[in-house]
Amino acid sequence: MNADEAVTAASAGSAPRSEGWDARRALVVYESLWGNTERVARAIARELELRMTVVIENAETAPTVLDGFDLVIAGGPTHAFSMSRASTRQAAVLNNAAPRVVDRGLREWLDRVLPVPRPIAAAAFDTRVDSPRLPGSAAKAARHELRSRGFDVRAKARTFRVHGYEGPLLDGELDGAAEWVRELLREIPPPAPAASHEHRADR
Repeated sequence: MNADEAVTAASAGSAPRSEGWDARRALVVYESLWGNTERVARAIARELELRMTVVIENAETAPTVLDGFDLVIAGGPTHAFSMSRASTRQAAVLNNAAPRVVDRGLREWLDRVLPVPRPIAAAAFDTRVDSPRLPGSAAKAARHELRSRGFDVRAKARTFRVHGYEGPLLDGELDGAAEWVRELLREIPPPAPAASHEHRADR
């Protein structure tokens, strides 16, 4: 699904609705090599869809003008203690049999994201190998970049653990992603109603 194919909210009977977030618009952006981070991103999007309209995009195709959204969640794998780089993604293919080289990862997408004219709620997550547990976090680095572009990143970053480089995710991590979304929507105040603002997903 791309930015022009926003997913409408699920019916009110599916789950309790968070009234302040009703009729809002969220963007979920992910970078994924083996598919584990994408699985987390889609679990996040499914939970958000119970409350608002959601657009989910990988970092290669995600929009970079985000002032048409009310909430942005971005995530990627931790490589070499931070967000991936072209060199670490190439190494993942050559040394760890990643399926393909990602041309534009989370780092490069954030480099292109334009500063927002009003504070927009945002949060970041990452995936990391469970063992050995190494320092560094792609989510913390992404959170810093979002803050520098004017986003409201009061919510703490979240890590989801995988077995080895290729995964799978540890048991319970997808349920943990849904619970994290519920925590975010309790912690982050919904945006104040606006007279009108144009929902854009410019590239």
